[in-house]
Amino acid sequence: MSNNIEVSVRTINDIPVIAIKGDVTAVTGAEVKTAYETISREGAMKIGCHFDPACYINSGGLAFFIEIASESRKNKQTVCICGLSDHFLKIFKMVGLTRCFDIIDDPEEAMKGGCG
Repeated sequence: MSNNIEVSVRTINDIPVIAIKGDVTAVTGAEVKTAYETISREGAMKIGCHFDPACYINSGGLAFFIEIASESRKNKQTVCICGLSDHFLKIFKMVGLTRCFDIIDDPEEAMKGGCG
């Protein structure tokens, strides 16, 4: 695990998508949260989040997704997640995040705007 992360935002079919590559930790997760907050301030009601297949998320990084889930629910936003490995999908299920986010298995569908 390292403190390296790449977070970028692009728009696909009018939906802002946060692309995450690297390790999401208590330190680097702030970059993901900042991207989410920026998109929210711009008024997005649907937000995509695409994980690179090699992404790693520790408990500190997971806390940022719990915060995003809480804020998106309060803001009545739909957040779609794609690209999670089977391992992290199980963890998202265990902590209840699959009830807060739309999980899209097919990255092609997500890239075509399958969010919400």
